[in-house]
Amino acid sequence: MSRLRPLMTALLLSSAALTALTVALPAQAAITCDTDTTGGATFYDGPSASKKFDARFSNSASIPNLSTHTPQGAGTWYNWDGSGKNLLLVGSYSEGADSQIYGIDPATGATVGVVAVAESHMGGIAVSKGWAFVSGAGTSIRKYSLTALRDAMKAAGTPYLTQVGTARDVAAASFIGTYGDSLFAGSFNETGRGAMYEYKIADDGTLTTLSGAWEIPTKTQGLTVTANHFIYSTSYGRTNRSNLYVVKRGQKDLDAAALSCFRAPSMTEGITEYNGTAYLVYESGSHLYAGDSTTLNVIPRMHKATISSLTSLVP
Repeated sequence: MSRLRPLMTALLLSSAALTALTVALPAQAAITCDTDTTGGATFYDGPSASKKFDARFSNSASIPNLSTHTPQGAGTWYNWDGSGKNLLLVGSYSEGADSQIYGIDPATGATVGVVAVAESHMGGIAVSKGWAFVSGAGTSIRKYSLTALRDAMKAAGTPYLTQVGTARDVAAASFIGTYGDSLFAGSFNETGRGAMYEYKIADDGTLTTLSGAWEIPTKTQGLTVTANHFIYSTSYGRTNRSNLYVVKRGQKDLDAAALSCFRAPSMTEGITEYNGTAYLVYESGSHLYAGDSTTLNVIPRMHKATISSLTSLVP
């Protein structure tokens, strides 16, 4: 028992310090999102999300295996097979079973391959420098060799792929996005704003943390990064509309950043950019939610919009 007393004392002091810090923080101003839903008829199930969403987005590829798995993260893999073809990657989970990575051809909408990986929520998936990075258990990020993933994606059935090395524990990995040799990963926070960190990617897939965190919107589920903008997908609950945030890069304080926010259909998850187009994933089409009459929008496919139609909201 004597060995536990110093640890208990330290934990109490840490808790007291955190309480003091929380009290000292200034109140955050509410961010106003455009809620104009006068768009009329929709190209998706359920009520209109917003006039801005309906004017920008349209239907895209269907997501496979919705009867067993629930889609989460989204990423892009350029020249995946060495012949100039490209893939959209979608990560999907099933409680108590292997998770899955889907390779979807953006040109045809066809599912090229399905690969099984160790169980995790699959909140994020991203490709850079010869590696696929995936949200692992807890706040960890796993890495997979693109060479091995390519072989598995081409194989018949649903081959299992093992991660390389041990998972890298980070501050948070609810979602993942990449730009160049930088990986961005952050936290989902239901009741307040979250934090996102940048990590530099080495050739061997090692992640080095850069100092300072970006403040990110409440309930962030997905991220795509452009040269000048962060685009966040935020959602929580099958009965609520989602929000999409377009934020000008540069200011880490969200209140100081130039941004635009507008409503999207319920249960948005990952978002990725391919060749100037944003692809948005939903979990509402999964077997967990599609049969529930309270699910506001049941969407079994991705939606797409030009990146310029989004970033032009915050020039």
